[in-house]
Amino acid sequence: MKRTINKVAVLGSGIMGSRIAAHFANIGTEVLLLDIVPKELTEQEKAKGLTIDHPLVRNRIVNDSFNGAVKSKPAPFYNKDLSQHVTLGNFEDNMKDIVDCDWIIEVVVENLKIKKIVFDQVEKFRKPGTLITSNTSGIPIHLMLEGRSEDFQKHFCGTHFFNPPRYLRLLEIIPTQKTDPEIIDFLMHYGDLFLGKTTVLCKDTPAFIANRIGIYAIMSGMHTIEDMEMTVGEVDRLTGPVLGRPKSATFRTMDVVGLDTTVKVASNLYEGLPQDESRDAFKLPKIVSELHDRKWWGDKTKQGYFKKTKNEKGEREILELDLKTYEYGPRTRAKYQALEAVKDEEDLKTRIKTLVNFKDKAGEFYRRTFYDIFKYCSFRIPEIADDLYKIDQAVSAGFAWELGPFETWDVLGVEETVKHMEETGNKPSQWVYDMIEGGITSFYSNENGQRKYYDITSKTYQTIPGTEGFVLLDNLRENKVVWSNKGATIFDIGDGILNLEFHTKMNSMGPEVVQGIHTVINLAEENYRGVVIGNEGQNFSAGANLAMLFMYACEQEFDEVNLMIAQFQKTMMRARYSSVPVVIAPSGMALGGGCELSLHSDKIQAHAETYMGLVEVGVGLIPAGGGTKEMTLRASDAYVTGDPELNKLQEHFMNIATAKVGTSAHEVRELGYIRPSDQITINRSRLLADAKASAIELAEAGYTKPVERKDIKVQGKTGLALFQAGIMGMKYGNYISDHDVKIAQKLSWVMNGGDLSSPTMVSEQYLLDLEREAFLSLTGEKKTLERIQSILFKGKPLRN
Repeated sequence: MKRTINKVAVLGSGIMGSRIAAHFANIGTEVLLLDIVPKELTEQEKAKGLTIDHPLVRNRIVNDSFNGAVKSKPAPFYNKDLSQHVTLGNFEDNMKDIVDCDWIIEVVVENLKIKKIVFDQVEKFRKPGTLITSNTSGIPIHLMLEGRSEDFQKHFCGTHFFNPPRYLRLLEIIPTQKTDPEIIDFLMHYGDLFLGKTTVLCKDTPAFIANRIGIYAIMSGMHTIEDMEMTVGEVDRLTGPVLGRPKSATFRTMDVVGLDTTVKVASNLYEGLPQDESRDAFKLPKIVSELHDRKWWGDKTKQGYFKKTKNEKGEREILELDLKTYEYGPRTRAKYQALEAVKDEEDLKTRIKTLVNFKDKAGEFYRRTFYDIFKYCSFRIPEIADDLYKIDQAVSAGFAWELGPFETWDVLGVEETVKHMEETGNKPSQWVYDMIEGGITSFYSNENGQRKYYDITSKTYQTIPGTEGFVLLDNLRENKVVWSNKGATIFDIGDGILNLEFHTKMNSMGPEVVQGIHTVINLAEENYRGVVIGNEGQNFSAGANLAMLFMYACEQEFDEVNLMIAQFQKTMMRARYSSVPVVIAPSGMALGGGCELSLHSDKIQAHAETYMGLVEVGVGLIPAGGGTKEMTLRASDAYVTGDPELNKLQEHFMNIATAKVGTSAHEVRELGYIRPSDQITINRSRLLADAKASAIELAEAGYTKPVERKDIKVQGKTGLALFQAGIMGMKYGNYISDHDVKIAQKLSWVMNGGDLSSPTMVSEQYLLDLEREAFLSLTGEKKTLERIQSILFKGKPLRN
């Protein structure tokens, strides 16, 4: 049966419901968002003379929730205009409208009785065959089927999104015994392809997979923290980005989620898992129960493990809880030799191996917590999942860990780690021993570019379902590397397409990356059909190598700076004017030079979560890798006879002058950095495969090398005068500094083609030369060097 989702009903507009509605709107789906009708008027409504039957009153709860979502940060919408896809209503007046919906998602309060009342209403109006799912995180899915019709039961299951749905990639699918297998297959596919999720098939067990493992890791870790007398600051330093995990780490995450929520889930797991061999870990240690009793639940109560306050100077300050005295004081910072040993190590797997094996307190903490979670996960198979990869997928996607438990275990060496686990009383499940005795010593393997997992039933490696079409660079490192240096690697990804990966710090674009770009294009022009430039890291590229520029500028080696800029411009133009198609696949940050490279591609295949912009003004410079030229060119191409010609140019000028960054691929498109012909990929795991398909499509369409442009219309003195007036208006309004004025004037000079007496057609090289001259002059400015220094050494922008 063919099934399409054109309209979705979300029942319940709280934090989860409104954000789920927003994410469906992000992909272009029409959404009906409903909630309950208030029982009484507010004082404001009484003052306005409204009655309980007034539409504004009846929809007050859903209106307030949704408006709060639209204004919230991080933003649940790719851009605010997408909120127009959502229609608001209430259960009493608008439940009848679900008849037009293809999927109904219940997201009301975690109370089975209330959910059943809602389902009674759904049964009255839902058309047969419509999908109906619950977003519950704690109530057994099968209990919701009581009293439901056969058609309802057939089309019902759990769909557990993680908050915030736009950003966290996990979608757990929890069927019942009565769910039609076709529905399961559809939701697994739809969640992956359309919602951009890692869809994980779960069993109907307490807390499913991610929360079962994640909450265990938190609570078990809290017992260890208490036993080892560690501080809040120490733990968050040890359990954050250094392990490939979010900055919020352990305690900050608990403050954000709400300690009451964590305690509720942990307590429910303790009560609901009498057979769990590690059940006692879910008991609350004092450092949790004390805060819970005091109702210091985190952000929602204005204090938890951290507390925001203001110091004597009126500056915002974040205080940290002392876990012995329960008083707040200055934040502590971990000072461990283990952390010093890995501070310059970019490779996560090498970092983890060093940390866990280090002989200090940090190493001991890692060993105690890692070995315990490894043991726990081994015993959860087949209880919560038949396959180990599902645990890794769920934990990684639900809690934003770069490596799941079994992946981490592989990094440390399975057999060696088992010996250490035994020594610490953390003996794993028998199937691990059976695996090792069978001669298999890793949970995952790479075979012919395919990632496979150890299947416990067959005792063989099997391909991870759903990944057959993915391009995963880590799977190609053994035998598909064509060329590499310290900063870049070229892979043969099949079908005549090469992929260039950056792996410098923040994927900054220094000499190694520049060499990689030239090399991949040269190789492709000789023996391949096309090029993809992309990676599997968190960011595409944070821009050019500022440290090298800063060094040359401080030493007044301006010939070197000039050569450096010229080489970078040449590299961008090489990408634009190659004889094979070049497709850029950005995700995360694509700033400065990363944006400029994207602008010069034949096609951008952007991940939906791409944050792109020309941000050089922030360090006292202008874009000089062709970025200023390219946006001038695009403004010229956008001119329409009869329209004011300066409008689009001025828009691009302001975006660059204010270092504006699009915070989603949709916003980036509005800024003009992504063209209408470029495409967006929702699922990060599919990005490189989609980019490869785009490169093949361009090649098979008969790709022809473009001709360098010499028809770019610039405005000369007319544009300079208009822009100068705007710049000085900003200055007199105290919006910008004297140095900002100087930078903006140089940017205006380039984008208007200098002081030409009238609008003139110029070449790309003409504008590139103006770019380089302006950039070079700014590197000789003291205030520019101060800005660069602040970014490099303090990590903060400086406005001087």
